[in-house]
Amino acid sequence: MKTTLDGQSLFDEQGLRMEIASPSRACIERAVCGLDGTVSIDLGRRARQIRQTGALRASTRSALSARTEAIAAFIDGGTHMLRTADGQQYDNVRMDTFRRIRERLDGAGVVIEYEILYTQLGA
Repeated sequence: MKTTLDGQSLFDEQGLRMEIASPSRACIERAVCGLDGTVSIDLGRRARQIRQTGALRASTRSALSARTEAIAAFIDGGTHMLRTADGQQYDNVRMDTFRRIRERLDGAGVVIEYEILYTQLGA
């Protein structure tokens, strides 16, 4: 199984890492006259961050550019489904950034290391 975004296999699996932060909860706490302590109102689950790092490989710079443009097209403000190679599925994921870290030549072509930051809304 491969890591996919909306069912599209965009990523190379070698060296791909996913860091999934814990979802958080929000609440309002208020003191009330006449009561000892506070009232806590649970506002439910909130967003969590997902960080993906890896490397993309292609035989030419133009082929690599086409791959990175296909990934960057997901920075559209919409939500997507991210499925990892180990079978985990994350719904309502918004891609916030796609950052190229380093580009280098490889024996088979060109490689770039990258980082993607997602926000899973209402995790």
